[in-house]
Amino acid sequence: MTKTDILSLSFNELEAEILAMGEKKFRAKQLFEWLHKKKVTEFSQCTNLSAQFVAALDEKFCLNNLKIKKRLVSSIDNTVKYLYELPDGERVETVLMSYSHGNSLCISTQVGCRMGCAFCASTKAGFVRNLTPAEMLLQIYETERDSGRPVESLVLMGIGEPLDNYDNVLKFLYLLSSPEGRNMSLRHVSLSTCGLVDRINELAEFKLGLTLSLSLHAPTDEKRSAIMPINKKYCVAEVIEACRNYFEKTGRRISFEFSLIADVNDNRETAMELIKLLKPLSPCHVNLIPVNEIREGGFRKSPNVKSFQKFLTEGGLNATVRRTLGSDISAACGQLRRDNI
Repeated sequence: MTKTDILSLSFNELEAEILAMGEKKFRAKQLFEWLHKKKVTEFSQCTNLSAQFVAALDEKFCLNNLKIKKRLVSSIDNTVKYLYELPDGERVETVLMSYSHGNSLCISTQVGCRMGCAFCASTKAGFVRNLTPAEMLLQIYETERDSGRPVESLVLMGIGEPLDNYDNVLKFLYLLSSPEGRNMSLRHVSLSTCGLVDRINELAEFKLGLTLSLSLHAPTDEKRSAIMPINKKYCVAEVIEACRNYFEKTGRRISFEFSLIADVNDNRETAMELIKLLKPLSPCHVNLIPVNEIREGGFRKSPNVKSFQKFLTEGGLNATVRRTLGSDISAACGQLRRDNI
C-alpha cells in the first residue's frame, strides 16, 4: 500500500483522514501541531497519542525527512547554505541569511528549472520535477532543527520557478499560514517569478498578502528575450500589466529584480528605458543584483552598479543594491547542486 505524505495534507484534509480512521476530531489538531509546530520527525514523538494510534499512523502515512548532504557556513556574514537530499535522492538548495530584522530563508520549489534564463545556474542541470508542499516545508523545518535559528521570513527564490509549480506552491503557502500550524503571516513571504502572466493574475485573485518579486532583468522585448526565453511567450508589456493588476488587487508593492550584466544591460540607455517602463507603476522597488558569474554563462559582473542605481533614483525610482551574502560559499542558487550531481 502506498502511504500518504502527511505533511502535504491541509488541516481539513488531515481531519477527514483522522475521522475516517475512527479517531476523535480533536486528534487532528493535536497531530497537526506536532507536525507543524513541534516539527517531529517520527510519529512516536507525539507523546499525547496512544501507541495504537501511532501504529495506525505509521501504517497509513509517511513522515519524510531531508538529509543534509553538504552544509557551507560563511565566515563573512553567518550565511548558511544547505544541499538537501530529498527522499528520492534528488537534491535542492536552501540558504539561511541573517538580517537586522531576523533570519530569512531562501527555499527551492523545483528540482532544476525549465525557464532557461541565460545567467542562472539553476537551469543549467535541467528540470527534473516539482517539489511537493511537504518538501518545501521540510526545508524550513530541517534548517531550523539544524541551525537552531528561527526563520522569521521566507523567499521563494531558490532553484525553480515557483509559479511553474503553482498548485503545490499555493498549497504550501496555505499550510505555512495555517492558524492550526505554523501560522506564518504571508506578508513575511516573497515569491520570485520570471513572469508567468496567467499565474500572476490567478495569484492576485487570492489576495494572500505576499510580496511579488518580478525577475525583469531587461526593459525591452529585444533585450529581455535575448537572456530570458520566457519573454517570447509573455512579452514585457504583458508582464508589466500583470504586475499592475497584482498591485491593484492586493495593494502590495511590486519588487523588480534586475541583475546587472557587464556590457549587456548596465548602461545609461537601459536605465532610462527602465525608468520609462516602471515609473507608472510607482510605488515599486527595483532590486539591483550584481550578476552571479557562472562557468557556462559567460557573463561578467557590471562595474556600473552604483552609477546605474544613481540613474534610477534620480529618475524617480526606488532602487537599492542587494546586499551580497555568503559570497565566500557561492550562496547564489544552483551552484552547489550543479557541482554535486
